[in-house]
Amino acid sequence: MKILSPAKINLFLNVRGKRPDGYHELFSLMCRVTLFDEIALQIGSGDTIQIQCSHPGVPSDATNLAHRAASLFRQKLESAQGIDIRLTKNIPVAAGLGGGSGNAASVLLALNMVYDRPFSHAQLMEMGLTLGADVPFFIFQKPAIVTGIGEKLDGFEGALPYHFLLLYPGFNVSTAEIYQNLNLALTKDEKKPTSNHLKLKLTRFEPARHLSNDLERVTAQKYPEIGMLKEKLLNLGAIGALMSGSGPTVFGLFDDPATAKSAKQTLSCDEEIKDMQLFLAEPILESGIKLIDV
Repeated sequence: MKILSPAKINLFLNVRGKRPDGYHELFSLMCRVTLFDEIALQIGSGDTIQIQCSHPGVPSDATNLAHRAASLFRQKLESAQGIDIRLTKNIPVAAGLGGGSGNAASVLLALNMVYDRPFSHAQLMEMGLTLGADVPFFIFQKPAIVTGIGEKLDGFEGALPYHFLLLYPGFNVSTAEIYQNLNLALTKDEKKPTSNHLKLKLTRFEPARHLSNDLERVTAQKYPEIGMLKEKLLNLGAIGALMSGSGPTVFGLFDDPATAKSAKQTLSCDEEIKDMQLFLAEPILESGIKLIDV
């Protein structure tokens, strides 16, 4: 089986506080987008889990999140059947796009399909949370309002009629370091979405009002490229621009695909960012595993 494992972006990300266990309480609108890693799974070869990864910076051993997901699934299933995983990375690593979490979720979903769904969706999400805070969202498979540390998900039914241009500056950001340097006293803003919106059932995303990320200030202080990329996107017709997650990827929202494509072409010729990666993407609104014909 070959499957597509999507990235995600945060259309807003508010940090509501820090818990006694060290985790942070979040309030975020997350959406999967059409930027994919590829995962090939083969079942039944021996009794071990093997993983190969195309990216030299991603481990090809038991510490890889996809490997950990397969190991957890096999443990819960009480199976000793071998699993071979080949992971082709297209999503930038440590970029605020959830690539590793998406890989783990995709492996859990695919293995559950292969073994004729022995686990419910809720059980898979519970398993995913032990692997990482973003994994349950990818198993949820819909745009969602995310609260808690990422485990509480409420489907977002509002329209997301946007086209995205993602800019990856080419360097990695430590999520733990960004959270360590976050000053919660500076995250209060009455204009931002709050948990009250959830109680009122937030049904409409308004970029001018909602587009915000409490982590952006921290990352941008260390990496001024963040602000520069946002400015370039806005100058090229984006109706809004934001950093995703803890960064450093920045995305622009566009009303129409032609403007987004034109912006990508212009930025591709921009000497100031010639070594950066650019991706056009659309929101993924439907659920289901995307299979690759082999």
